[in-house]
Amino acid sequence: KVLIDVPRSALAEELAQSETKVQVLQDTLQQVLDRREEERQSRQLLQLYLEALKTEESILSKVAEPEAAPRKEMDVVDTGTSSTHTSATTALSNQVLAALKEKPAPELCLDSQDLELVLKEDAAALASALGWDKQKAGALQEACDQELSKRLRQVQTLHSLRSTSKGKKTLP
Repeated sequence: KVLIDVPRSALAEELAQSETKVQVLQDTLQQVLDRREEERQSRQLLQLYLEALKTEESILSKVAEPEAAPRKEMDVVDTGTSSTHTSATTALSNQVLAALKEKPAPELCLDSQDLELVLKEDAAALASALGWDKQKAGALQEACDQELSKRLRQVQTLHSLRSTSKGKKTLP
């Protein structure tokens, strides 16, 4: 970098070379620097792509888990009220119910499988289990639906990127 920035006449005098040879030298050095910068940017882009693939695989494995094996930690919660003696049961674990009650945006801290379980739950049973009204439980289910849809779109986008990049020549 320093040799590129030195005035050509001063460098030619110091090296006892003609200015044209010094210009060729400076041009060559600039090309080397440009190539190194391109390589650095390519490595950064590749790293981002690899991180996106890891995220995609993580999301895919979480989405595929419900089909592969049922969760072992499932509890059936009886949340009947004493005044009416009706009971509502949910297939949600105590951990998921606690997250739904305590977190300001629970849909962001649940995994995709739990989001699907919340969506499958009857709104009245969910409201009863959480001690909420049916409207608030419905809003929660809507937020979970939007989050799950967003995650699925991200997976589709990553699949699209992967299929697009398969045809490209791989980097060494």
